[in-house]
Amino acid sequence: MWTGATKPAPGRIRCEGVCDLVRAGLHRRMYRGFVRLQDVAGPARREPGVMADTLAPVLSTTARLPLLDVLRGAAVLGTLMTNVWIFASPGSERSVLLGGLGAPDPLADPSAANIAEAVFRFLADGKFLALLTVLFGVGLAIQYDSAARRGERWPGRYPKRAAFLFVEGTVHFVLVFAWDVLMGYAVTALLVARLLARSERVRRVALWTAGAVHLTLVALVSRAATGEPDGPPETLDPAAVDLYAHGSWPAQIAFRLENAAALRIEPVFSFGLLVFLFLLGVRLHRTGAFTATADGRRLRTRLTAWGLGLGLPLNAATALGGPDFFVLGRYAAAPLLALGYIGLIGTALDRLWIRGAAARALGSVGRAALSCYVGQNVLCMLACYGIGLGLADRLGGSWPWWVMGLWAGVSLVLAAGSHLWLRRFDRGPLEALQHAALSPRRPRRRPPA
Repeated sequence: MWTGATKPAPGRIRCEGVCDLVRAGLHRRMYRGFVRLQDVAGPARREPGVMADTLAPVLSTTARLPLLDVLRGAAVLGTLMTNVWIFASPGSERSVLLGGLGAPDPLADPSAANIAEAVFRFLADGKFLALLTVLFGVGLAIQYDSAARRGERWPGRYPKRAAFLFVEGTVHFVLVFAWDVLMGYAVTALLVARLLARSERVRRVALWTAGAVHLTLVALVSRAATGEPDGPPETLDPAAVDLYAHGSWPAQIAFRLENAAALRIEPVFSFGLLVFLFLLGVRLHRTGAFTATADGRRLRTRLTAWGLGLGLPLNAATALGGPDFFVLGRYAAAPLLALGYIGLIGTALDRLWIRGAAARALGSVGRAALSCYVGQNVLCMLACYGIGLGLADRLGGSWPWWVMGLWAGVSLVLAAGSHLWLRRFDRGPLEALQHAALSPRRPRRRPPA
């Protein structure tokens, strides 16, 4: 009951209520080190009827969801668990096209090195990439909700944001890493952004249509792979091996540009999967799967049970099936296990299995996800190629232990670097660049005469 002369506005009540919860320490156990008071605000003015259906199932605050930061951090470091083998292998980016990155068969040769490499790669290949894609869809839905709270039209300025991401991805592809994901995400985001302004029924039809088209394509490719007799393994061109071991940086750039069509085939082939996972991320966000509520915890428990229960045996079957089932495993079974990872990581945070320094480290990487994704590839390029330390050529006989050690070292550098950076700045370096480039310019006020 209000005893004052006037009753505060509803937005102010909501803002003060959320801030009081944070100050009271109700989120200390899981959210310690993540939720910042400056991130908590009440909703801005919203015109009636402007994207109102978006806000119904979502919390009406703009507080950061710490689980999303931790998941993004895990996804970024998890993609490195796959990409590090590309940097460390002879021929690097070219070897992927020739199928030279197949994991060892621990059943044929059950040595400690083969078992360790097979398990390491099994846990990562395709799973964290799918997780990162789902989270990109979640981020798109959050931006949509933010625009709705401000009463803005959608997609508004978002196409410029997607175009800037495409430019960033193109620079990353040309200068650093041929298997960049940012370009594909930018194109997919343009389509999904338009779908967010449509009805839930339209989005549901688009989600299942994209998934069905993708699974049909995967089935056709897998059937063709299993129906053809195995030919002799392709050998790497010695010139390609020398390019990364001793070649110059301009020569590597020229190779990527000359083979751009082949090196950019993955986002084209998996476009249906990208649309499906983006929209799935939107759907999970709408259901509150990332919130610190009882319903959110129940959803994460179900994701853990179904994702791991179905994903682990399916991925194990495709892994044991050999190279003929690679496409089926990476582009069909892996996304299912990625949903289990979402539930497992969320449950681990809920039950404090991940706490303290580990949670803060993953959260810092997640808050600077774009910078860390590009940064990890730059570090691996400088560590493995001849333009830097040349470890791929010098330590080839220590495979696979030094590769897994490189992943651990780069991950520690990113975690420590992002934590220190975010203690001083609100955004990662590339995030700050994107924000500065896309923020509307405010006219300068003329000083009074």
